[in-house]
Amino acid sequence: MIPRNLKSVIAVDLGGSKVAAASVNSRGAVRDRIEEPVDVSSADGPVEQIVRMCKSIGDAEAVGVAVPGLVRRDGTVWAPNLPGWDAVPLARTLQKKLRAKIVADSDRNAAVLGESWSGAARGKNDVIALILGTGIGAGILCGGAIVRGAHELSGCAGWMVVADSRDPMSRRVGTLESLAAGSAIARLVSATSAIEAAERARRGDSVARDVFKRASDLLGRTIANLVSLFDPETIVLTGGLTKAADLFLDDAKRIAAEYAQPLSYPKVDIVVSTLGTEANLLGVGRLALETR
Repeated sequence: MIPRNLKSVIAVDLGGSKVAAASVNSRGAVRDRIEEPVDVSSADGPVEQIVRMCKSIGDAEAVGVAVPGLVRRDGTVWAPNLPGWDAVPLARTLQKKLRAKIVADSDRNAAVLGESWSGAARGKNDVIALILGTGIGAGILCGGAIVRGAHELSGCAGWMVVADSRDPMSRRVGTLESLAAGSAIARLVSATSAIEAAERARRGDSVARDVFKRASDLLGRTIANLVSLFDPETIVLTGGLTKAADLFLDDAKRIAAEYAQPLSYPKVDIVVSTLGTEANLLGVGRLALETR
């Protein structure tokens, strides 16, 4: 429930390469959005950058921050793509510098909250946001509550075992992520990015088409497992790889239909996000609006 006296907050979406900040109001409107490359010159760089960006937007009673990693229950943040972010006391530091209430959460949790508030799963209480980007993760909402797990590690979907793969990459980032994430597709096609790999596939490159066909099969199995485990109303696909959805989504749905729990799957909407990374801002904005 959003407190009536809290009209707007500042939301921050900290990624591995970019950071965005904006004002979010109680109606879900995003205003005064700014975005910059992340300052990775030091461990303190992203923190000082967030402070500066928030101050440029204005004063706020509460600030929500989405992070690309784990927010531990002691308030420290682990973000493997940010140098020195093993146990950064983010909320405590920002609270001192901004003199505001600070709410920090993982980007996957922010994504599912944003989608259920103002996105493709608006008003739904049982939702999965499957994030397909450089890595793969999932934000899970069951009965309107975020599924966090005993160690705040629920949703590490890149570690789902959907193939018999025992190579070093799968041991490092997980089987699914090593074979079907954007970074994996780029690596397997010898392309600079998954988007370049997709363009090659569309032009008929046989290697690229085979890689996307394999990814379609693995993502279909992933969707089937999520449906069978959680019985969601909606699965929202989000992340940079969805720009290539024309190459994998139909086949992934077909594979999912073959393997998923047969009573549940026909009732699940599987859709591509229209919010993109805006869902992260909305999700942590919502958390900040609900803070007391």
